Parts: sequence; C-alpha cells; structure tokens
Amino acid sequence: MDTLTHALSGALLARVIAARQVPLAAQVLAVPGQGRFAAPWDGQPGAPAVWQLVLTGFLAGAFPDIDAVMQQFGDLAYLRHHRGVTHSLLLLPLWALLVAWLMSRAFAVTRGQRAGWKSLWLVSAAAIAIHIAGDWITAFGTMLLEPLSNARFGLGSVFIIDLVLSGTLLAGLLLAAIWPHRRWPALAGLAAACAWVGVTWVGQQEALEVGRAQARTLGIADPEVQVMPRPASPFNWTVAVSDGSRWHLAHVNTRRSEPLVAREDDHFVRRFSAPYLPVAMAQWQVLPRHTAADSPPWVQQAWRHEAFGFYRWFAEAPALIRAEERTNGNGERERCAFWRDLRFEWPGRASGPFRYGLCLGENGGARPYRLDDQGPQAL
Repeated sequence: MDTLTHALSGALLARVIAARQVPLAAQVLAVPGQGRFAAPWDGQPGAPAVWQLVLTGFLAGAFPDIDAVMQQFGDLAYLRHHRGVTHSLLLLPLWALLVAWLMSRAFAVTRGQRAGWKSLWLVSAAAIAIHIAGDWITAFGTMLLEPLSNARFGLGSVFIIDLVLSGTLLAGLLLAAIWPHRRWPALAGLAAACAWVGVTWVGQQEALEVGRAQARTLGIADPEVQVMPRPASPFNWTVAVSDGSRWHLAHVNTRRSEPLVAREDDHFVRRFSAPYLPVAMAQWQVLPRHTAADSPPWVQQAWRHEAFGFYRWFAEAPALIRAEERTNGNGERERCAFWRDLRFEWPGRASGPFRYGLCLGENGGARPYRLDDQGPQAL
C-alpha cells in the first residue's frame, strides 16, 4: 500500500483514540491558564493535545516504510528487507517507543513543552499496527515475524494503490474535523475502510473459484491457483492456474456480464478496468513457469541454483521470460535465463518490476541479473 494511505490510516486511528480530548480549535484559541481550556504546551507533559496525537499517528503510520532506504543498497537488499524488520509484529513495541520518543522531543523543540513519550506510545503502536495490516492485505507479502523468520504473509485481496480505500480514510478524517467532539466520524471512516477490504475479499474468493473451475475444465488434479488483485475494481483479477510446469492465465472481472469498452479519451478508471473480461469470455494464455517445454536442461539448473535462492523465496507466481546464450562484457560465454513474477504485471503495463535472472558461466560461476528496459543489469 502506498505510504500516504498508510499515514492517513494512522492519523484516523489516532483520531479515534483522541476523540474525547479537547478539539483542536479550542486548544489553539484558548488563552494560556484561563478559561476551560489551556493551550497544549501549557498543560501537563503527559496529556498531549489532539493535534499532537493525530500528527503522531500520521507519521507513525508512515514510519515502517522507512525501510525503502534499502533500495540504496541494491536490488537484493531491497527484496530481502523491504517489509521486513520495520513491519514486524515482534518489534512493533520497540518501533512505537522510538516514534513516541522522537515525537515528544519534536514537540518540545517546536512548542517548548513536550507531551510525555508514554502518552504517545499507544497511538504510535496503533498506527504502526494498522500500517502492517495495510500491507498484509496486499499481494507483496509482509515478514510479520522478523527477525525470527523471513516467511512472508499476506491476504492479497487489495491492489497496491486503492483509491476507494484511501478515500474512505480521508473522508473519516474530514468528518472528524467537522465534528471534533464526536468519536463516530473517525469510527465510521475506519469501519468503511474495513468493509471495503471485505468487499475485496469477496472478489478474491470469486476469482479463486474461477481458477478452480478452469483447473477442473483442464483436468488438473492438484492445481495451484494464484489470484492477483488489479486496479480500478475489487472484481478485477488476474487468475493463474498451474499444472506444475505451465501457467494458464486470464484477466477477468468476476461480476461483469458484458465486456467493457474504453476509448483513449475515457477516464482512467474505465481504461484500467476494460481489459478484464467477463468470466464466460475469459481469454486463457499458457505461459511457461520455471522452464519451457523446449528449454535446455541448464534453465532448470539456473532456477535451482543457490545464487538464485532470493528470487525463489520472493516470487509467488514466477514465469519464464526467456533463455539465451550470450557473451558478457568480459568476452565470456554465458547461459542466461530470466523470470518475472506475474503478481506485478497487468494489462497496459509495458514491463513490470521484479524481473530477475541468473547467468551460468563457462567456468562454473553464476551471477544474478536484474532485467529492465535497457537489458540485463548485473547485481
């Protein structure tokens, strides 16, 4: 899920926690030490203002994505560590402590009186938790048990950018600003977001049934069915059925009875949604999985090589792109095979991310490569 949506979810959850506190307008306009309300920096250190709680929730909700810095250390570091330790349920209390302490110090610098870190810890922990949940519902996979285990978990029902989900969170925050004394606006925003995730789960179950039905049609006794959420609708899915060596793949909308026609000047939602056909009209493609029927034996060797273990661990729906023999920059002959992960490729996307391969050298060496629009890039 995108970082802004994470931040909105953290802020909204903080607004639920802070709903019974003094509204922001009253805090800002109050005369210090007079009247019913006191300015937030004149109160007790352990009693943060609503705006402090909401800002803490906003930043804590975005905090786990700080691991994007791993991209600076290369592709392999990013694949191995993104959604890792900063997304761990086991380490969540420590991250919440760090965020709460930093925010208390920031409030001290900007307002002369900081809210005690203990009073900010609950909001920080809740915001980080809802961030982890927000990533768990998408298809990338989240390492919830780091550092004890690098197993990836994910519901996989929500597309990585979901405008409806983001909109419900934003609407909840706006309603909470209009009715600052009430808890129901923030709760309604969270409830609407949860209900939307429920709708995507229903779409996921329908897509799984499409895959199982196709497996029965093909006579695949023990199929692996992968379903991948797609943009614009909770009922747009890429369905992939594996018979062990091949993927049978189709882009479908599980609720559509007629194809959707989109022109170039139509709005982007319609254009993104048009490629997903009614189930009865699905166009099934056949793609090689680890190796193609006519691939030489070394392709399977490359896939199973220990130097390529990072991609076998990461890719849930790998598909062979190509296999080739070539001469590298040092004049050595190499045999190279490249794969993509079908989770990250959909109609209209020229080339997806997370395409990797392995080249086997004549001297027995092996080197992983990233495949982009400019060709193979050594890692």
